[in-house]
Amino acid sequence: MRIVGGTLRGLKLADVGAGDATAHLRPTTDRVREAVFNLLVNGTHGNPLPGARVLDLFAGTGALGLEALSRGAGHATFVDNGAKAQALIRGNVAKARAEGATALLRQDATRLAANRDAPFGLVFVDPPYALGLGERAVASALQGGWLAPGAVLVWEESRQPLVPAPFVLLDRRRYGDTLVTLARLSQA
Repeated sequence: MRIVGGTLRGLKLADVGAGDATAHLRPTTDRVREAVFNLLVNGTHGNPLPGARVLDLFAGTGALGLEALSRGAGHATFVDNGAKAQALIRGNVAKARAEGATALLRQDATRLAANRDAPFGLVFVDPPYALGLGERAVASALQGGWLAPGAVLVWEESRQPLVPAPFVLLDRRRYGDTLVTLARLSQA
């Protein structure tokens, strides 16, 4: 697994192989990550990356947030409650030398505490598939004040997620068993 674009392009990240079922780790493949970032950068909805505050929920290895930093985001906060994920994220952040532009929170993404910092303009949600955790995490982020008006949501699932009403669907694409949904939070 490598960073596929930007200033860190080619950086090899910690390898978890096919994933870790007990830790619910299922890293986004390089191919899907590249497709996601192509949609973000080249989509008709405008590139949300330059200077963005990124929230990476169910962060796993941190690859999505690190890819965003590599492509111009200003900050990434990784949220994962697994010990193995925490270790992988810390290692990958160190490899990227991105400690000054990141934060790592060990908490359940479906039960976020109230946000005490600036809200986030780009949010990645990559939960364990088909358990309804993505819907709960997005609801928790909305309720806790984690999302800025106009925030772009990138949601990976095996099935079509239930995107809540304050979001407007921008795009939806299937890559193998992964369905990527892009949506934008209304401005008001």
